This record gives sequence, structure tokens and C-alpha cells, in this order.
Amino acid sequence: MRRKTSTRIGLSALLLATACVGTGLVPAAAADPGTTSSTSSGSGKAPASHGLLQAMQRDLGLSPAAARERLADEKQAGKTERAARKAAGAAYGGSWFDAGRGRLTVAVTERRAAADVRETGADVRFVEHGAAQLDAAKKRVDKLKAPKGVASWRVDPRANRVVVDVVEGHRADNDVTSFLKRARATAPLRVDTVPEGPSTFAAGTVGGDPYYTGNVRCSIGFSVHGGFVTAGHCGGVGAGVRGWDGSNIGSFQGSSFPDNDYAWVSVGNGWWTVPVVLGWGAIPDRLVRGSAEAPVGSSICRSGSTTKWHCGTLLAKNETVNYSGGAVVRQLTKTSVCAEGGDSGGSFISGDQAQGVTSGGWGNCSSGGETWFQPVNEILQRYGLRLHTA
Repeated sequence: MRRKTSTRIGLSALLLATACVGTGLVPAAAADPGTTSSTSSGSGKAPASHGLLQAMQRDLGLSPAAARERLADEKQAGKTERAARKAAGAAYGGSWFDAGRGRLTVAVTERRAAADVRETGADVRFVEHGAAQLDAAKKRVDKLKAPKGVASWRVDPRANRVVVDVVEGHRADNDVTSFLKRARATAPLRVDTVPEGPSTFAAGTVGGDPYYTGNVRCSIGFSVHGGFVTAGHCGGVGAGVRGWDGSNIGSFQGSSFPDNDYAWVSVGNGWWTVPVVLGWGAIPDRLVRGSAEAPVGSSICRSGSTTKWHCGTLLAKNETVNYSGGAVVRQLTKTSVCAEGGDSGGSFISGDQAQGVTSGGWGNCSSGGETWFQPVNEILQRYGLRLHTA
């Protein structure tokens, strides 16, 4: 972000003058990266700032020691997952992190694969359906037209089923029962209920927020070399982007919504990017060191221009979401983290690893809710971008 002499409230003025990127907190405040501290990883780099640990304690009910231990366990689980998937081969049925035990469980369809998977350090569960089979079944469900009463569907490795979420009070709707009947004919199915349907988190213009396109306010996700990534529903290709101070940042160079929900914005005009998650003056900055994908069950934190830092658990991957208005978005990751209007496009981060940009959800940060994000690695691959890392 370019330097400005104008001031904002307290610390956020100083921090906003530092960068216009976000990986956990959208354009907001940036403290000295040197303040980042916590437990050390094998590389000698701190896996979490004091602020991130505090957010985990608040939102996940953890003690300081438990939060640090969980991050260490999750980092190991991520490494184990990659090795276990390779060891299982075609017998791989999915995996998930058990926070209570601090271990990764891997589902397999063949007993001959169990020993090789256990050698990686993972626990094993035998299941009927392999991950490839379930993914194929979900793709068949993706081809069905979903009514408003159906919120989303995904592969759940623990259930070993395609799980469909139906909005409370709509289970008996004729169009919902018809959809479920067709879905059952093409996939091993389980049906769950959610309190309300999902919506995106863009918002009307409000002064002092991270970036604007037209009269919509959204949040910056992660810095890439040449710009930043964010949500596709925030703007179309060619749309101009203004910063918190109203000055021109750049424009949308790529954007996809619906079906996907990702975009990237070029940065120029005196603005620049840095590999940090800004803190709005509430927490120290988080350095972004990579984009290794966290397993299901891991803790994860989100930052946005409206609600700042909130943490929760990664609930599911590759979920198809049926947003209000009929926009269907595929391959989203589901979390228990709350969000509100204006948080769209903001950063999801696990430890020091970028995970994705906020798409939408249901609920709010007063009563709670769930939020989905578009995985960042997919965005990088789609547009040939390189994540800006420390």
C-alpha cells in the first residue's frame, strides 16, 4: 500500500501505510514483524503470533499451552497426510485431524494398505468407499439443480458419504425431497440440517475499510507478486479497485463467480504488497511463510475488514455451496469460523500457512455461524500467480 500522510484511528494508520495484503486480516494494521513470537518450529521460525494464539484461546477454548501444542500437532499432521496419501495409493479414503488426540486418521478401503499408512504415523480406519469413488459421486450430485432449501453438499471422509446440508424447516419441501431422491440414486448419501442458508459477505460502502469496487466493500486476501487475491463475487475483470483512503490501487485482472469464487487484483499507483496478515491494531502481524494445506479438523483463523480475527475448526473440503440467489460455487472449504458483511475475500490462515480467501457463509460473529473459503492454491494455479512469502 502506498504511504499516506493522512491518519486513521490509532495504530491502524501506521499499519495501513505498511502494506495492502492480508492473510488473516484484511488491509488493516501491521505491527513490526519482529513482534511475532511463540513456540518455535523445527526451522526456528515462530508458527504463531501472540495474537493468533489469543484468538485460538478465545474461539476454541484452549489454554496457551494447549494452543501451542495443537499448532505443533497440526503441522505434523499436515506432513503425515501427504505421506499417508501416497502410501495408501488407490485405497485412500480421505483423512482428518483428531484435535483431542492430536493425531491424523486416514481412511483406507484395503487392508493391504493399512501397514504402509501406519508407518507414516497415521491411525487407520477401514471404510467401504474410496476418496476417488466419493469424489466422483459428488460430481454427479453437482450436475443436479439444487433448490433454495439445499444449502450445500460435500464428501465427508469420516461419514464415508456425500453429506447434504438442508436448511432447517425445508426438509419436507417437494423440491428438496425431489433433489434428495435424485442425489441418493447417484451417491451414498447422508442428510444433515443447518439453521439457515449461506450468503456471500460483500457489503455496501463504509468509510475506512480496506478496498472498494463500485459501491461494494470487500477484504484483501493474500499478497501475490504483482497484486493480491480475493473473492470473485467482489468484482469482475477490469473493475477498478480503490483503497481505504479512496486512492486507486489497481484493477481486477481475473475473476470467476459463480462456479468458483476467486479473483486477483493488480497493484500499482504507489501501492505495494508484503507477506503479512495485518492486525487492525488488535494483534501483531502474521508473516505468511507458505500455503501448505491443513487437514480437516485443524484449527484455522480468519481475518476480514469487518470482524477482524476469529478462529475455529476446518470442517470439510471440496464442498458445493448453493448461495442465496441461486449462485452455486464448488470446491469450497467449510469452517466453523464466523464472518459478516465486508469480510468477503479476506484471509484464512493456519499457523503461518495461507489457506484461502473468504467466500460466504451463514450466521454472524455475535451468535456464531459457519464460513466457506476458496483454497488459495487453486487460485494461484488458475492464474499462474506466486504467493508473496516471508
